[in-house]
Amino acid sequence: MSTHTAQVDDLRLVALPSALNCTEMFVRFSLTEWSLPMLLEPVTESARRLVQRVIDNTDQKAPGFVTVRLRLAGDCLVIEVEDDQLAHVHDGAPNLRGRRTGTVPLEGRGKLVWCEVPLPPGLSASDVRLPHRGERRRAPEPPAPSRAEPGGVDPALVDRVLVGLKNREW
Repeated sequence: MSTHTAQVDDLRLVALPSALNCTEMFVRFSLTEWSLPMLLEPVTESARRLVQRVIDNTDQKAPGFVTVRLRLAGDCLVIEVEDDQLAHVHDGAPNLRGRRTGTVPLEGRGKLVWCEVPLPPGLSASDVRLPHRGERRRAPEPPAPSRAEPGGVDPALVDRVLVGLKNREW
């Protein structure tokens, strides 16, 4: 099994209850892009539980941030939730329905909790069809000013606008 990361996507959120819905939309979007709809339920459930745990330990008056990351590596999809809560840096990883989980303290800035969701049998990260992203399209160049027309705004028009604004009662 290769542990090389084939694809990664992440999202940074404020650790408030609204982060749960954002996490769910992020998971749905990423799994749709990666053509892994069969993992939607287990990945969404696991990601929501990890994010909920951060929210439960957050001071709602001064919330920190939470980063949700999805990685395809080896024969699993890894969910990583990173927070900046120093008070709970040594809390252990939750037990998520028999899945492999773990926690890693981040030097001076919180912790990272991870959970592995196995890919369907016979599928590895390198087999997952990833979105093809070609070169970004550029906006069309504005047309060059023709030499027949003077550049800029007609001074007479500017004068009329200014006089109209001056005479208007505000």
